Amino acid sequence: MRVAAMAFVYKLPLLALRSARQILSQRYFGCTSPVAAQRVAVVLSGCGVYDGSEVHEASACWVHLSRAGAEVTFYAPDVEQMHVVDHCTGVPVETEKRNVLRESARIARGMISPLSKLSESSYDALVFPGGFGVAKNLSTFALDGAGMTVNPEIQQAISNFHTSKKPIGLCCISPILAAKVCSYQNQFCTN
Repeated sequence: MRVAAMAFVYKLPLLALRSARQILSQRYFGCTSPVAAQRVAVVLSGCGVYDGSEVHEASACWVHLSRAGAEVTFYAPDVEQMHVVDHCTGVPVETEKRNVLRESARIARGMISPLSKLSESSYDALVFPGGFGVAKNLSTFALDGAGMTVNPEIQQAISNFHTSKKPIGLCCISPILAAKVCSYQNQFCTN
C-alpha cells in the first residue's frame, strides 16, 4: 500500500509535466508533440550573475529545452565586458578585463558561436537568460537606465525574430532588451 501510494504521487507530477510540455509546444512552437526537432538559439552575456549571465537561469534554460527535445545552440557577442566583478566580494576588479564570448563559453562548455553568426532563419526560437550581464554587456541599462542603448547585434537578433513572429524567451532582467528594441521600432512586442 505504501509503495503504491508513493508510485502514484511520483507519477502524477510526470504526467502533469508531460501535459505542460505538450501545451507549451503547441502554444509556442505550433506543434502538438514536445519541442522535438525545434532549434533554439540561447544568447548569453558572460558567466556570473554580477557581470554576466545568471548561471542557474542559463543552465535551467538549457536543461529544460533539451529535455523537451529542442536542439540548443549558444551565442554571445564577441565584446569586452563592462567590468569584471569578484563574485566572493561583489566588488569590481579594476585590473581585470574579460571577453563576453569567452566567459559565456564556460556555461556552454565551449560550444558557442559569436552572435554575429546568428541567423534567424536557422532557428525556431530565441532565449535570453538573465543576469546583470544583460544590463552591462548586452545593453547600457546599468549606466543609462531608460535612456539605454542595446548592442546592435542583440537589437538585430530580437528584431529579426520578432518580425518573423518567432518566440523570444526573456528571463529575469532581459525583457528590457525587447522593450527597448520594440520602442526603437515603435511597435509592441506582444504580437
